[in-house]
Amino acid sequence: MDIVDRTENKILNRIEISFKWQHIGKATPSRKDVMDLVKTLEPGSNPDLIVVKDCSTRFGQPLTTGIAFIYSSADAMKVEPEYIFKRHASLRSGSSDAEEAEQEGGDE
Repeated sequence: MDIVDRTENKILNRIEISFKWQHIGKATPSRKDVMDLVKTLEPGSNPDLIVVKDCSTRFGQPLTTGIAFIYSSADAMKVEPEYIFKRHASLRSGSSDAEEAEQEGGDE
């Protein structure tokens, strides 16, 4: 993974990372793979406070680009819309409760 741009947004208490990932001969990386790699690139970051957005893979090319936000606290993370929390719920450390709630709500 190559970091294209790294910005510290002090107003929103987060670090914003634009990245590109060449995955030649491998499968397209999942959101979890991206979150794990971002965690290693930013030592001391909490994986529960990482949000991956705008992750896209080019058709016919082994290139994925996107943006990752690393928040300083759960309170700072409240600026994200609700659908982002739902999208990342299964990737968080307390994911078993979120997965059960998602499965129960799908029958309606």
